[in-house]
Amino acid sequence: MTKVATGIPGLDSVTKGGFPAGRAVVVAGTTGSAKTVLAAQFLRGGIELGESGVFVSCEETPANIRANVRGFGWDVAAWEAAGSWAFVDASRSLDGTVLHAGAYDLTALLARIQAAVTKLGATRVAVDSLDGLFAQFGQDAQFRIELHRVIVHLADMGVTTVLTTERSHDYGPISTRGVEEFVSDNLILLRNNLTAEKRRRTIEIVKFRGTRHGTGEFGFSVNGSGITVIPHLDIAETRTLTDERTTSGNAELDAMCDGGLFRDSIVLVSGSAGTGKTLMMTTFISAGVATGERCLVFAFEERREQLFRNARGWGMDFEAMERDGLLKIVAVYPETATLEDHLVTKRTLIEEFEPTRVVIDSLSALERVGTVDGFRKFIVSLCATFKHRGLTAMMTSTTPTFLGGASHTESHLSTVTDLIILLRHSEVAGTLRRGLVVLKMRGSRHDKDVREFTVDSQGLHMGEPFSEPVGLGAATAQEAAHGDPGHVPQVQ
Repeated sequence: MTKVATGIPGLDSVTKGGFPAGRAVVVAGTTGSAKTVLAAQFLRGGIELGESGVFVSCEETPANIRANVRGFGWDVAAWEAAGSWAFVDASRSLDGTVLHAGAYDLTALLARIQAAVTKLGATRVAVDSLDGLFAQFGQDAQFRIELHRVIVHLADMGVTTVLTTERSHDYGPISTRGVEEFVSDNLILLRNNLTAEKRRRTIEIVKFRGTRHGTGEFGFSVNGSGITVIPHLDIAETRTLTDERTTSGNAELDAMCDGGLFRDSIVLVSGSAGTGKTLMMTTFISAGVATGERCLVFAFEERREQLFRNARGWGMDFEAMERDGLLKIVAVYPETATLEDHLVTKRTLIEEFEPTRVVIDSLSALERVGTVDGFRKFIVSLCATFKHRGLTAMMTSTTPTFLGGASHTESHLSTVTDLIILLRHSEVAGTLRRGLVVLKMRGSRHDKDVREFTVDSQGLHMGEPFSEPVGLGAATAQEAAHGDPGHVPQVQ
């Protein structure tokens, strides 16, 4: 089946090529799920491809729609002047009066749509929304007949159409009247679900009759340029793996990793507060800049000025690195956006800045703003982005207890990361000391000893393996005896 590109980033991947050409697609969603945005963006996508479109506004006036989409940088008035966009205003003729079957039909409106399509040579139509359009029909039987008539008439025009409709609940009945999903060949659900005080927007293709499509829910973001859908990246498209090594910035750690990090590896550095995660990240970035690599840092717990001061304390000048164009630091609080928004922003900045090294500090902070399932999908998509671009990535994770313990974040990362480094405070003979172990290194030998390390103004220094028995990340004997709920034994 021939498909037309939607012009909505990521959606063509989910739909396996776009919307079925010449057919109607019903888009159902709750309040705030971005139905109108999708309908308008579908027309805008056509304009970018040289196609014109007709927007049938059944509830909001054309003036309101022009104003609303201007925030995405879409100049509808200019497109109207150029003959690429036309409104059919049905909002003024709908007064909410409920009529009996047979007292009203859509012949006049369909004629207006036909005239607009013919005048522009339009190939796309958006109707927003069916609920406003059919507000006059008091009987579902008449509603079904008229909806089928509209869909057939639009198909006869040869246009590809988006029809929006409302839902009362994200996971309840598909539509208000329970008719639209049966009359249409193609159905998409938009959700703006609230779980544990956290909202997540998703899109699901319920049916595309006669053609393949992605299954399940896909997160999407509504940002400054409209909707961006986040598809599942194809693992087969990942870049060819390389055996090339690169430095972590610490010679002793490189030796523990059998010569350094693989250039396309994803590194997780896990530790409690004060174990040296920020120092390891700073050293990693400084080493990249020293060899002429471009480095991008996403910080979610510390301000830029704090990172600058931290680096100066270890003899590294992040400000000079930024002035030279080899470093870019983006520091924001996690709560400023959803996980989908954060992911889209990261992908955009990676494409624009083209780094070879990326740091996320820290994932534990991002975990606060998403649901469990949403965070898991965020992690998978983020790591897939790194893999597809062949980046060397370092991500930090904060453990829930001072002496260690497994974090919820790490449970999502164990299979998608290539190298895991544990940093822990360990009690040895009544003294609190820092320990490090390379827990996992995919595709390479690595040192399995638990090594003591120290931190001073010159950075991190690796010592010898602990000679005394030590449980890295284990609670003290007293905590264990009292049944510390945060105690999860780690590497012994």
